[in-house]
Amino acid sequence: MRAFFYYFYKKYIMRQFVFVSLFFLFNITIGFSQSETKPVVDSLFREDQFYVSIAYNFIQKKPDNFNQYSFSTGLSAGFLRDFPISENRHWAIAPGIGYSYNDLKQTIDLSAVTENPDFELVKSRIILHYVDLPLEIRWRNATPDSHKFWRIHGGFMASYLINGKFKYEGGLTGSENINDILNKFQYATYLTFGFNTWNAYIHYGLNPYFDKDKTAAENNMTTLKIGLMFYIL
Repeated sequence: MRAFFYYFYKKYIMRQFVFVSLFFLFNITIGFSQSETKPVVDSLFREDQFYVSIAYNFIQKKPDNFNQYSFSTGLSAGFLRDFPISENRHWAIAPGIGYSYNDLKQTIDLSAVTENPDFELVKSRIILHYVDLPLEIRWRNATPDSHKFWRIHGGFMASYLINGKFKYEGGLTGSENINDILNKFQYATYLTFGFNTWNAYIHYGLNPYFDKDKTAAENNMTTLKIGLMFYIL
């Protein structure tokens, strides 16, 4: 009989010990889970962004004896500061500053003004460097905890000429600084749209590159740029 009570007592104690242990383990687990730091969501998020673009320059309103060849590169890079204007922060305006480089490649047909076959066709490049001041209005379906979203940005850009060169090769080869016959300011409208980092980019020049009062012949050449815009948060 004593052995039976001892066995029953031992089994009862073990069961109580297991129950108490599980109870404490459960409470400790709950305590740790409640004390874990939850991620703080920034309800005042901005989409400040660095941007980089690469585009092809389609020369518009070019003189009759000019013909575009090869890839006329357009590159730009800069930074935009985001200022949300709606409560859900889907709408914003963004001023910025940047740099752009344009390499306009064309052949010039001089057969109408020379009989020398070496000078009839000249390959040329107009290389332009600008400081850009973009201002855009933005729509995006962004959320505070994700950087992947759809966007549409449209804007206006003023660009100040840093340097312009005209390079040529054919019967003669050389280069000339053409700052004095270029408009110091360029104005353009542009549109970007896409998802996450990859976005289509369209940029249309509003005024000619050349100052009409400083060129011998009228030249209203502008460009339409089409390419890709990359935004980096």
